[in-house]
Amino acid sequence: MNDIVNIVLLALLGSVVALIVGVVFLSVKKWTKVLSSYSVPFAAGVLLTVAMLGLLPESIHLIDHKGFLVALLSFLGAYLFENLCCDLHHHDHGSGCKDHQGSAWMVMVGDMIHHLVDGVAITASYLVNPGLGLVTAVSNLLHEVPHEIGDFGILLKIGWKRGKIFGVNLVSALMTVVGAVLTYYLNVSGVVVGYLLAMVAGMFLYLGASDFLPHADEELEKSKAVGVMLLGVILMYLVLLVVPHEH
Repeated sequence: MNDIVNIVLLALLGSVVALIVGVVFLSVKKWTKVLSSYSVPFAAGVLLTVAMLGLLPESIHLIDHKGFLVALLSFLGAYLFENLCCDLHHHDHGSGCKDHQGSAWMVMVGDMIHHLVDGVAITASYLVNPGLGLVTAVSNLLHEVPHEIGDFGILLKIGWKRGKIFGVNLVSALMTVVGAVLTYYLNVSGVVVGYLLAMVAGMFLYLGASDFLPHADEELEKSKAVGVMLLGVILMYLVLLVVPHEH
């Protein structure tokens, strides 16, 4: 019983604490305004870096070259999903799909799967060595903080209310606990984790490169948008470099 309690606590540390940091940004009006204005290029940089340098290499390590195929299929699936959303919600308008509603839900679905995998990693590490489980949880926390900030900014930009943003992100964060508990009782395999990571990588690649990046300079000067995008890239690269995120 002590093991499962410790695992749940570590899962909460690795996810909910990062959510709290995001809530702090929501609570300070000045920060909220900045977050909304700069969210698109920042999120583009974060998502591309997480996908290319974090998720995809881990997936390839677990399932070999099949990770590329799964990422490609996920990329195409994200494209079809968003275009279907545009057809459903914008068929009477000629301006196309620019409110990122479909993108926002894909970000949240991708985050839920990512958090689920983080829970798997925390439990697997803990069962090898409780100290390693703690290190994994702290690693997840450090990776999730900039990611959560980018997500909150995107949801603010498309007009979601603070309460809705917090609620959806709380459900997403708690998927870490779900993944941790399921792994403890069901012994989730590395192959399953590899496929899930590749799926999320494909979704994040699509969102970063095909959706957010083309609109990065719509509300900012091009030079400023490029700088913010590069800030997202550099920040996530440094986090991945300092705290390797390996499952």
